[in-house]
Amino acid sequence: MNVITKTITLADGRTITLETGKLAKQADGAVMVKMGNTMLLATVCSAQDAVPGTDFMPLTVEYKEKFASAGRFPGGFTRREGKASDYEILIARLIDRALRPLFPDDYHAETFVNVTMYSADGVDMPDNIAGLAASAALAVSDIPFQGPISEVRVARVNGEFVINPTFEQVENADIELVVAATIDNIMMVEGEMKEVPEADMLEAIRVAHEAIKPQCQAQIELMKEAGKTEKRVYCHEVNDEDLRKDVREKTYDKTYALAKSCNTDKHSREANFKAVCEEYKAQFSEEELEEKAPLIDRYYHDVEKEAMRRAVLDEGLRLDGRKTNEIRPIWSEVGYLPGPHGSSNFTRGETQSLCTVTLGTKRDEKMIDEALIQGNDRFLLHYNFPPFSTGEAKAQRGVGRREIGHGNLACRALKSMIPDDYPYVVRVVSDILESNGSSSMASVCAGTLALMDAGVPIKRPVSGIAMGLISENKGKNYAVLSDILGDEDHLGDMDFKVTGTEKGVTATQMDIKVDGLSFEILENALKQAHEGRMYILGKIKETIAEPRADLKPHAPRIVTMNVPKDMIGAIIGPGGKIIQGMQTETGATISIEEDDDKGIVEIAASNKASIDAAVAKIKAIVAIPEIGETYESKVKSIMPYGAFVEFMPGKEGLLHISEISWSRLEDMEASGLKEGDMITVKLLDIDKKTGKFKLSHKVLTERPPRKDKEVKAE
Repeated sequence: MNVITKTITLADGRTITLETGKLAKQADGAVMVKMGNTMLLATVCSAQDAVPGTDFMPLTVEYKEKFASAGRFPGGFTRREGKASDYEILIARLIDRALRPLFPDDYHAETFVNVTMYSADGVDMPDNIAGLAASAALAVSDIPFQGPISEVRVARVNGEFVINPTFEQVENADIELVVAATIDNIMMVEGEMKEVPEADMLEAIRVAHEAIKPQCQAQIELMKEAGKTEKRVYCHEVNDEDLRKDVREKTYDKTYALAKSCNTDKHSREANFKAVCEEYKAQFSEEELEEKAPLIDRYYHDVEKEAMRRAVLDEGLRLDGRKTNEIRPIWSEVGYLPGPHGSSNFTRGETQSLCTVTLGTKRDEKMIDEALIQGNDRFLLHYNFPPFSTGEAKAQRGVGRREIGHGNLACRALKSMIPDDYPYVVRVVSDILESNGSSSMASVCAGTLALMDAGVPIKRPVSGIAMGLISENKGKNYAVLSDILGDEDHLGDMDFKVTGTEKGVTATQMDIKVDGLSFEILENALKQAHEGRMYILGKIKETIAEPRADLKPHAPRIVTMNVPKDMIGAIIGPGGKIIQGMQTETGATISIEEDDDKGIVEIAASNKASIDAAVAKIKAIVAIPEIGETYESKVKSIMPYGAFVEFMPGKEGLLHISEISWSRLEDMEASGLKEGDMITVKLLDIDKKTGKFKLSHKVLTERPPRKDKEVKAE
């Protein structure tokens, strides 16, 4: 067994070990990556041949965390891992977005990358090394790949940048970015920030890239020692160069003219470009088109791409006629939907988000039960992208990976604007009704509007913008595009999304499709993005300048109160009897949790009377019974020796038969009391040893004169 290892030392002395040749040897490539006690196995397998007719890279990336890695059982009835969680999908997307651009354009074999966590200690974040593991597996395979790359997480903690921080360090960071890069170029960036300047974000990317370079070098050495410097020979495309040349010669001028025509309507633009292609196809017979049509479509796509790019670089003309830094027309409104607790409609060009906000109680929190992460989410943002938003005639299925990724970006953009002590659970839903360019950024803007319409006291409004890039000669000639169209994303070299407030950036996501993206271009893109964000913020404030002063009439009201920790049990009662009874009687929803040395009670209802009634009952429970005080009590049960009465919520005591009346009662029947009756009692004493209450009713009534005194008086 030929086991090869390489060790990478981080700036703080921690090490990352790459090991190949021991596990999963039938895969095309397999590497175990270890940092501390966290171990991830990455494997990659690629088919030898492509499925006929495939003209794209069919790459599938899966990331999985085994519960056994942390010594835990999975939840659910089956007690085994199920479908990928949102967290696992998000990590898989980070890996996919970094790897996909680096496969050869003509490589179309189905390729599967699997990264699995087999050991973890809960200290180091496993996704810090997931991208490194995937790239290393490709490096020791014979699969064509223009890497290696690596991914690192960079966080700024107490003013210092940390590479691959721990879970604890990330909690205290004001910048958290995942950066993927080759030795020479940045490929992908995603993360969140606490309103930091663009320059600080750029510095974080620089620091991350410096840390990535030795990780890429270690993979190159691993590849050489594994004997995998020569990659497999493949032929996944059959081309007709004469046809390619003919398509360009006969369609380029017409296509270039269309690219400069400044047509603002997406569907008519597409129809016009398609008409040029169809006109070219008309010269062929049906039999010839059976063979040539797929090639013509592919070659014309290249013509369309070149024409669009040349129009921008040579004449500064975008497809819809805008300048490179110009934002499409924006209109928005709030309160459009009467049912939700907040709503908005944000439309920018041909992209439209209809957004709703729902306010809930602690019971509405999302429970998180991952292998390493447990807890609850109080801010949720869900993003939906139905096919009709782009005019597609197909069925709407379940939530896809794209929707999870776009929703996560918008969530990161907004969640830090919710005050830490805000008592409500907040759910934002963005439904994309039209799409032609960055619906995730429209979701951020619509989310801001809907939150303010709901009366959520956000710290500051947030806006988002998607930036594009057209470049040539390794970035020597380039144009940065603000508020990109769908075609500019598809045919361009960069998709750079930036969100933030007036104070700074809150989230970002960047995908690079070309080599040679310099930090100068990134800096210019961020500067242009800032100008665009400020413009969009101004439009948002024209619609609603600040959060509404009060919630909508039908929104739940929430009151929180602190109670002694040792009173939590009394509020809940045996089997939840007390708290359930209070909810039934008052109509309020009551929840309670421990927090250090106190209990926090949350009371929610749609009207003030219900809340006041619940508060009064809880105050009565946590109130300390006082000797000498009088209480209105309820008879709970009758015994031969007296009646048990509830004189305070959750507090019962015995009203002995001798304390009911000054007259001697032969039995309880003579008292006339029955279950459910109300009777006033006075607390005479509390037994210090047993805590039992001594109650009396008779002391509250006038004592009759003694009979012997009455005789003497006569």
